[in-house]
Amino acid sequence: MPCGVPFAPERASPRVAGVINLPENEIVPDLVGIEPVVLSQPNFWSRAGKSLLHDPVALCSVLFILLLVVVAVFAPWIAPYNPLREFANGLSEVGAPVAPNSHFLLGTDEAGRDVLSRLIFGARVSLLVGVVATALASTIGVLIGAVAGYVGGVTESVLMRFTDMVLSFPILLFCVALIAVTGPSTRNVVLVIAFAYWTYLARVVRGQVLSLKEREFVTAARTLGVGHFKIIFKHVMPHLMPTIIVYGTLGVATSILIEASLSFLGIGVPLPQASWGGMISEGQQYFQTAPWLLIAPGVALILTVLSINLAGDWLTDVLDATRREIGR
Repeated sequence: MPCGVPFAPERASPRVAGVINLPENEIVPDLVGIEPVVLSQPNFWSRAGKSLLHDPVALCSVLFILLLVVVAVFAPWIAPYNPLREFANGLSEVGAPVAPNSHFLLGTDEAGRDVLSRLIFGARVSLLVGVVATALASTIGVLIGAVAGYVGGVTESVLMRFTDMVLSFPILLFCVALIAVTGPSTRNVVLVIAFAYWTYLARVVRGQVLSLKEREFVTAARTLGVGHFKIIFKHVMPHLMPTIIVYGTLGVATSILIEASLSFLGIGVPLPQASWGGMISEGQQYFQTAPWLLIAPGVALILTVLSINLAGDWLTDVLDATRREIGR
């Protein structure tokens, strides 16, 4: 060092993950994770669109789901008849259901009601129960899993032991028991499915939060005095969105199946409201003389669940590919 120049040590600058040489006394309003959130990537949607166009199975599944949504939303205008109307010409001379014809495209049921109209309104019930129940289950699972993983200690033990207790019951039997107590109705079916199905997401979220809370950007946020509530919902939660979206997509299919099972057992959506499970239950005694009563709702249920599962698999592949691209 030249003579006459006093030695003045350099002032140490704070170093936080993702921020280098932070000026002194500067207030940092926000921090983001080291790895960008997958869904916020500008090329995610273009990548998803290209992947969809090159995957005929996923494309057909997504198109079928969109068609089903349109049919469910506009059911009163699309259905040819009132699903509860009993037609005088809807039964044969011996009182049997009428086979498909030009007047009733999918035939009639044992009460002389149009099967096509009931199938269309049944799609509305299935999607409503599937989407709302999955949304409630996802909300409960995310909140419990995030709090358990972030807080830890006694809180984590209590929440996860409660989760394990709910997981120990078979879902369908658990739903049957709850419906027997609350009574059959569309609202109760939604609440019962949501209460029984949140556990899987809670365990997944808890595991991811245990890893995320040790990351540098969370440590930096704590160092800067950011509150725990804000850390969870502003810094941790965005990294969970891909998992939540994939779970929600696949959870809708499971919720639709559970609702159909409960309706088939006669404790789901109450009659005479149209439900695919209820239609299958009503038509099972006519499987030899009027097979269309089973075929129509059965095929609709199979195609719906299959399409949602295939779309969920495609979405999982797209999100994983985007994550790998970000990690390079």
